[in-house]
Amino acid sequence: MKNNSLKEISKIILNSNRVLILTHINGDGDTLGSAAALCLALRENGAEAWILVEDKVPDNLEFLVAGIYTDKNPFDKHFIAVVVDCSDKERFPERQSVFFEAEATINIDHHMTNDYFADYNYVEKDSAATAELVYLLINEMGISMPKSSGEAIFAAINTDTGLYQNLNTTARSHRISAELYDMGIDHNKVSVELFQSVKPEKLKLENMVISTMESFYGGKGVVAYCTLEMLEKTGTLKEDTEGIVALLRNIKGVDISVFIREQAPGENKISMRVKGDGDVARIARMFGGGGHIKAAGCTIKGTPEEAKKEILIEVEKELDRLYG
Repeated sequence: MKNNSLKEISKIILNSNRVLILTHINGDGDTLGSAAALCLALRENGAEAWILVEDKVPDNLEFLVAGIYTDKNPFDKHFIAVVVDCSDKERFPERQSVFFEAEATINIDHHMTNDYFADYNYVEKDSAATAELVYLLINEMGISMPKSSGEAIFAAINTDTGLYQNLNTTARSHRISAELYDMGIDHNKVSVELFQSVKPEKLKLENMVISTMESFYGGKGVVAYCTLEMLEKTGTLKEDTEGIVALLRNIKGVDISVFIREQAPGENKISMRVKGDGDVARIARMFGGGGHIKAAGCTIKGTPEEAKKEILIEVEKELDRLYG
């Protein structure tokens, strides 16, 4: 459970011509932005680099990784593997065998629940985004960073800090972003792609989910759910639910928001967010999940209604701890 230095990790990467970069399932802006930034920088400097995914890249994040990702390992041998923004190997379940076939494995992450599963690990739990660590790593390697890498890092920091509003935001988050501005990134293009290109179907889905919303604990908690039927009716995919839990948290008076997404019959993905002093990572760990103190998730079996009853018992205990 000890970090290697970025200097050590940079040497491993620089000594390889073939680098395979893995993201976590249900890719978000941080994992895909971090992977894209590293991949594009390595390619810019002559290395063979690919991002390996196992599920669909969300439409609004496709611009980050277009042309540089694959669902098949392009290397038959002599490659190293870098995984970004993954707290444990269960976050890339179908690619574990490929990852551990590599000549060296590297884990770069910012989750407090990371279990240091690679040969070389760099975990900084106080970092607002894994992309900040990738930025530091690229600088440590001493290689040139193309604007496309800078834009990927900017996108990742924006999404993981909630537009610099979340409590994980630090002075370093702003400093790195300022340095990216100085580099000449097209920040407006990134913002339009991320936040101003919403599909009408996604808005219809959000409206349907909001109709299920229930307040509890005197309005300090709120819960809503999405069923497989809702996705089918609106013609949307699971990635179109990204951001709904934060939307619920934004309601005035709400301290903890809970979003339940039915991901298969009898199985539900739970996402939780905190506005104040609560700790949802503790709750997530009780159900075999993980994440950050202010943003965490887990999986609960049963119907969405059954999952709601289970998770709200623990969320109310957390609110009791805060306000009881």
